[in-house]
Amino acid sequence: MSHIDLIVVIVYAIGIFALAQWVSREKAGHAKDTSDYFLASKSLPWWAIGASLIAANISAEQIVGMSGSGYAIGLAIASYEWMAALTLLIVGKWFLPIFLKNEIYTMPQFLEQRFGPTIRTVMAVFWLALYIFVNLTSILWLGSIAVTQVAGIDQDIALFGLGAFALVYQLRGGLKAVALTDIVQVTLLVLGGLVISYLTLSKIGGDAGVMGGFTRLTTELPGKFDMILAPDNPFYKDLPGLSVLIGGMWIANLSYWGFNQYIIQRALAAKSLSEAQKGVVFAAFLKLLMPVIIVLPGIAAVILAPDLAKPDQAYPAMMRLLPVGLLGLVFAALVAAIIASTASKINSIATIFTLDLYAKAKGVQSRAQDAATASAGGDSGLTAAHEKQLVRVGRTTAVVATLLAIFTARPLLGSLDQAFQYIQEFSGFVTPGITVIFLLGLFWPRATEAGALTGAVASVLLSFLFWFPADWGGIATLNAVPFMNRMTIVFFVSLALAVVVSLVRPAPADSNRITMQGVSFGTTTSFNVAGVIIIMILIALYATWW
Repeated sequence: MSHIDLIVVIVYAIGIFALAQWVSREKAGHAKDTSDYFLASKSLPWWAIGASLIAANISAEQIVGMSGSGYAIGLAIASYEWMAALTLLIVGKWFLPIFLKNEIYTMPQFLEQRFGPTIRTVMAVFWLALYIFVNLTSILWLGSIAVTQVAGIDQDIALFGLGAFALVYQLRGGLKAVALTDIVQVTLLVLGGLVISYLTLSKIGGDAGVMGGFTRLTTELPGKFDMILAPDNPFYKDLPGLSVLIGGMWIANLSYWGFNQYIIQRALAAKSLSEAQKGVVFAAFLKLLMPVIIVLPGIAAVILAPDLAKPDQAYPAMMRLLPVGLLGLVFAALVAAIIASTASKINSIATIFTLDLYAKAKGVQSRAQDAATASAGGDSGLTAAHEKQLVRVGRTTAVVATLLAIFTARPLLGSLDQAFQYIQEFSGFVTPGITVIFLLGLFWPRATEAGALTGAVASVLLSFLFWFPADWGGIATLNAVPFMNRMTIVFFVSLALAVVVSLVRPAPADSNRITMQGVSFGTTTSFNVAGVIIIMILIALYATWW
């Protein structure tokens, strides 16, 4: 990187840090409480929700990891993005009305109100382990790869630097600092991604320009543009044919976008249901655009950098083709995505630990938990000192989680070629069970805590049975099943077990504290029109690249 590139990056870092601290400020005489820190005072507008959903989602494991999968697999990996757009519409129409009507602030809290306290604790521990040792480690590890290859600094320094900056960036303001600055992060991400796609396609196309470059890609690499992989494709096990449309990808997407604290926390902090729904529609349109700025550069790298040692080097390799100044801009965009996603993950870890484990263990209810009182401006009955203590616990948790991720990233991910697939596969151990218990909890009144626990535990045990390698004593037939198909099988078996146990062991009549009274699944005309447009675009995309 040149001095000009470095100046661009430094200006971005100073600017976004200053903006985060500015939006984190409080009115004179008001001390930041748990509602402010974990729920952004339940005041987020639609644009902040939509931008923050994308900023939280699109990070190093998406940009570097998915671009690497584009290099290895092709456009088929874009199904994770395009099917997510449809999933967001479902979340906005069917899930958010229930969550917001019942003033849910964390996903474990929903489980307690719906089923009971045991499953809340179990799933809180599950999510903390997943967030720290799978998601947070992968964000920092893949981010450090990009920083090292472009900036030329030691990877361990990059790893620590990214984690420390993201930690300090959100440590004071919490979710408000993250969400209200993400519109800047996403704007930079989209612009930077479009620049690198434009320039790489132009380089491939020569005098024919961008369209010539795209035509050359589709002509010389037709296999990279198959959206639905055939069984003889070497990457069929990663993306097994129609399962991306009607199988396991739905399970992964519903779990990720609908029941994932890291993501849904933005919508739970909305001003209103209407603002939350507008936000998810905004995010859905942005998801349609993501493959253009993430996957295409990876496919282009097959021609421009055909001899990469690992697929995950594709995006950094394309960045090195950029001229002075633009390299700094695109690098700043990548850093923006890493920081935004890392900060979001850190805040969600702090939220779950503080509100679902620490506060419950102490037998207290914070202002964030007393959502009705907090939104009305009333007194939750807790002292200011107690609220400060909970916020302090959240900040301490953030520091510990970040350090754990930094020091375990290399042992967990250092030897992998495609870290994005690692994330999907190991998240898949718990996602079938999570999807089962939430769908039953939302839409089947007879589901019980015993049934939900059975479904959650069965998901992990069955997934491990499928995953366990044959040369370690596992079953070869099960191990050969693609992980997406594995999730489908595990989902239905876990669902059946959860239903049976719920019927055999019914719960007391007062165990379900989730109300459906006053919940409306009706949506505005603008939401419906936007939904139709998104569905039509998806049909056109899959019809073109089938």
